[in-house]
Amino acid sequence: MEIQQQMSAIPAVRKRVQMFEALRYREYRLFWIGSLCSVLGFQMLILTQGWLVYQLTGSKLQLGLVGLASAVPSILLNLFGGVIADKVDQRKLIIATQLSGALVVGALSILTFLNMVQAWHVMVGAFLIGGIAAFDMPSRQAIFPYLIERRSMMNAVALNSMIWQGTRVVGPALGGVILAYLGAGYTFLLAAIGMLVFVSFLVMLHMPAVIRARSSNVLGDMAQGLAYIRDNHIFAFLLGMTFFNSFFGFSYIQLMPVFQRDILLVDERGLGLLFALGGVGAMLGTTVVASVGRSLPKGALIIGGGAVFGISLVLFAYSHLFSLSLALVLLAGLSSAAYMIAVQSTLQLLVPDQFRGRVMGFWGMTYNLMPLGGFQAGLVANFLGAPFAVALGGALVIVFAVVGAARNAQVRRLGPQARDRGKTI
Repeated sequence: MEIQQQMSAIPAVRKRVQMFEALRYREYRLFWIGSLCSVLGFQMLILTQGWLVYQLTGSKLQLGLVGLASAVPSILLNLFGGVIADKVDQRKLIIATQLSGALVVGALSILTFLNMVQAWHVMVGAFLIGGIAAFDMPSRQAIFPYLIERRSMMNAVALNSMIWQGTRVVGPALGGVILAYLGAGYTFLLAAIGMLVFVSFLVMLHMPAVIRARSSNVLGDMAQGLAYIRDNHIFAFLLGMTFFNSFFGFSYIQLMPVFQRDILLVDERGLGLLFALGGVGAMLGTTVVASVGRSLPKGALIIGGGAVFGISLVLFAYSHLFSLSLALVLLAGLSSAAYMIAVQSTLQLLVPDQFRGRVMGFWGMTYNLMPLGGFQAGLVANFLGAPFAVALGGALVIVFAVVGAARNAQVRRLGPQARDRGKTI
């Protein structure tokens, strides 16, 4: 009897092991732990920037400008950051970006402790951090293949996504407590320390020698990357899925207060639940993909996940039942996280090393379009109503996923990741 119980427990143990498979690799483990510290600090930084500007000015416009100041340089410089990531040692570039970020945030901390901080200081800091992120993110994406075996790529991407999804909940909550009891100077300080901790882990990484592309023509390298994407339709489709997800799909988040107050008729606690359920859904989707993603057909996961995400948004747009809306937001978060992890890991597996930084730079640019997507959704909602704006975004996601897949047999044929050969079949 005892032996049977032990045997029945083996599949559960195997699933848990597979869920954290990428952490078996020393280099990825160091990168993941350091990244966790850095991203946790970053989430506290985002909260503190907005809180401090509103405390200093009381202006909703300036509060919105903080997000814009961070988003614009990140979007504009991502392509350039991708080119640089193909030319240099990504580990050294990430160290440089983290040290630069720690310097900027540390300066904000000192100004706050000295009671000298002003709103424009925070704006400039947000702008600089956004610009630094444009070089940091492509390098973080491009370094993955050197930290793990290719067969563990989807799990590594899922675990990395888990950091962002988890800290999105924990970071603001922790930052809020620190703000309440200690003040903004300490949250800035902890954010800077998180970046420095990441640097200390990066220093311990052992990276293989890689032959880098040598060219002084940055614009030419960008054009070469665009031509490569244009000539390989599967990459154009995957980047298009990311664009539609960020620009049209996730624009519903910007309009959530409208649904809370005017459509679902709930108070601020209801708004918090709507946001929380979206985060819970994203964590569930990430956990599922981390556990069994390697055995799932990627083509079906990308197409089906995109379609489910779009359908969830259309149904949410016209729901007047709060309980149903909560379920739909959870489903939207789950499906979006699942298919976006599949998109990212497929890009990582199929892109040649010499183009990886540039392709992931394009990916980062499309992924960071959410603030602009929220702006377009606000414009549509102003003239045609919030339900129409959200339903339109969901419908466009569905159309691109279905029509794009119908026209691209290579996407439809994307199968599970082979366990023995470490490649997509």
